Amino acid sequence: MERTASISRNTAETQISLSLNLDGTGDCNVATGVGFFDHMLTLFSRHSMIDLRVAATGDLEVDFHHTVEDVGICLGRCLAQALGDRRGINRYGHFTLPMEETLVTAAVDMSGRVAFAWDVTFNADKVGNFDTELVREFWTAVASNGLMNLHCLMHYGVNNHHISEAVFKSLARAVRMACTVDPRQTGVPSSKGTLTG
Repeated sequence: MERTASISRNTAETQISLSLNLDGTGDCNVATGVGFFDHMLTLFSRHSMIDLRVAATGDLEVDFHHTVEDVGICLGRCLAQALGDRRGINRYGHFTLPMEETLVTAAVDMSGRVAFAWDVTFNADKVGNFDTELVREFWTAVASNGLMNLHCLMHYGVNNHHISEAVFKSLARAVRMACTVDPRQTGVPSSKGTLTG
């Protein structure tokens, strides 16, 4: 059974088309008009092994907020759609990732319920022309729309590019682990019998 999903989201602020394949090879083609964000999405795809296609047009003349948040909404919704009833998956995933001087731990639970815990501190407002606060906004949107618990903890770090990269890579690895099918898990990995809320 293919675990794929696609979505189109059109608002007065953004027009987004996103598709993914959970059982891919990390093949990625993204174009959001925000160079640093495209770089982060590419890292996410490669390290999660999720094939990802994103085409986004947004009101970048205002700022990058709407584009980044709305791509997060679409990614979360596609993850939830592709997982279906979440039967057979590991459900939990975690990864501690070093990126140069930075160390970040990410953990996720594809629980069908939303929780978000964030302890990541940037020491500058921007990386290039990208607002560092948008890293949190993106992952908040992914967690809320993907119906997952998402926890991210920065143990230490200095360089803001490295911090952002460590966040995206560690969460990619955690998502990959959580979404992987466990051949011994024949049903839904929950004593409730459901992971849909």
